[in-house]
Amino acid sequence: MTTILVTGSNGLLGQKIIYALRNRHDVKCISTSRGENRMKAKDGYLYSSMDISDPSSVASVFEKYRPDVVINTAAMTNVDACENNRDEAWLLNVQSVEYIIEACKKYKTHLVHLSTDFVFDGRNGPYVETDEPNPLSFYAHTKYEGEKLIEKSGISAAILRTIIIYGVVDDNSRSNVVLWALNSLKNEKSITVINDQFRSPTLAEDLADACVSAALKKATGIYHVSGREVMNILDIVRIVADFFELDQKYIIPTSSAELKQPAVRPPVTGFIITKAVRELDFTPRTFIEGLSHLKNQLLLVADKN
Repeated sequence: MTTILVTGSNGLLGQKIIYALRNRHDVKCISTSRGENRMKAKDGYLYSSMDISDPSSVASVFEKYRPDVVINTAAMTNVDACENNRDEAWLLNVQSVEYIIEACKKYKTHLVHLSTDFVFDGRNGPYVETDEPNPLSFYAHTKYEGEKLIEKSGISAAILRTIIIYGVVDDNSRSNVVLWALNSLKNEKSITVINDQFRSPTLAEDLADACVSAALKKATGIYHVSGREVMNILDIVRIVADFFELDQKYIIPTSSAELKQPAVRPPVTGFIITKAVRELDFTPRTFIEGLSHLKNQLLLVADKN
């Protein structure tokens, strides 16, 4: 039996990984996050509070469970917050990775680490794994530094870079571009949407499956894992409006220059996912298929409430 420890299990991706692993007969699943467990399902896995920014917390949890694999989804991912709170961003995205690496060395644990398309400058997308990173924002810089620490450490590890994750968490506490657009338009609230940045929306369940595959295969190296379709963020929001039959008159297009976000974003990313498809059996849904899946989840949540 393989013991897999997941960090950041209260987040969107973390929850989806736990749901993919729980009740598997070949896996002992350890769910970890700061504070209390916010997942509705409490069976089929063990939960332990762990603060990745506290080396003693990381050391004690690793000592207790001695995992074969750790899937590290925990990070500070709000790009503008990282720009404005650099010490906290460095602690969570760089120093915390050092603590996990040290624990992996001690217990010979394989690491699956999540990273981002923002390590690239967006001038030559879509990108393959061997393209040279050139981070533009402090968030991107911290994520790239985390990657470099892992690569220099010599531990057995896979780095999975991804793009705009969307989906539904159990307690609806986390938002993303799809839910933000959906909830705003449902409430007839005007939203300002970037029209000159291109991304590949990635369904959280699809990314979770890739993480589980990388963990069980103990894959090594860098993998690009995202949806196949590269589209303008404005088009992403318009597709959400069309799919849920909402009025587009509340969508206000704007440019990056006009919006003046604190952190610089790459204009065009997107990934070539051939390696992940071949080696991780990654089969992402189309954006429309992903929205259909999300819609069914929202209906289930509504029924339970």
